[in-house]
Amino acid sequence: MQIKVMTNILERNDQVAAALQERFKKAGILVINLLGSPGCGKTSLLEKTIKALKETLSIAVIEGDLFTAKDAERIEEHGVPVVQINTGGGCHLDANMIHDVLDCLDLGVLDMIVIENVGNLVCPAEFNIGEDCKVTVLSITEGDDKPLKYPLIFKQASAVILNKVDLLPYTNFDLKAAEKDITAIHPGVTLLPVSCQTGEGLEVWFNWLIKQVQIKKGKESK
Repeated sequence: MQIKVMTNILERNDQVAAALQERFKKAGILVINLLGSPGCGKTSLLEKTIKALKETLSIAVIEGDLFTAKDAERIEEHGVPVVQINTGGGCHLDANMIHDVLDCLDLGVLDMIVIENVGNLVCPAEFNIGEDCKVTVLSITEGDDKPLKYPLIFKQASAVILNKVDLLPYTNFDLKAAEKDITAIHPGVTLLPVSCQTGEGLEVWFNWLIKQVQIKKGKESK
């Protein structure tokens, strides 16, 4: 019975997500579901991304968190539309939550929406929220064992950002081993080592995003 209930929840979620995807498709908006553990650097990455691309792309952000609007306040300082969703303890966003806040955004002027999901390597991977791409952020400080421990969030990602590579000399994180494990889980996935502190690798990430927007708008082939 529990399995049936969970299946029904996911089916209902997927129905709403499909409607969201159709709405985003008609508007020509790329939607990124940004995933990762608390403290992996999702918000810092978003800040760097907005600062670099807001003159090129019209960007909005949906922030998901259990409590507080701290991340949304950080994003708001960069002058882009941002909506905060507090789950009240829930470990992930779902499609209904996204549906309920969309009217807060002017979809007619946007090129891209980034949804920063609740910090968690498990639950968010199971729920489609209408996105085009899942992007998983793994921090060097989390350890190189995480891809094999939490494979689903890496298997479903279109890109994996290996963040805080400036800290590699101070940890025992094996970058090559992590990359090997991730590509074993998801062959062909885009791997992007970056540092928000030094700027290493960020340009490649920005260009990847621009290309995804162009693909969504039909201006470039995959």
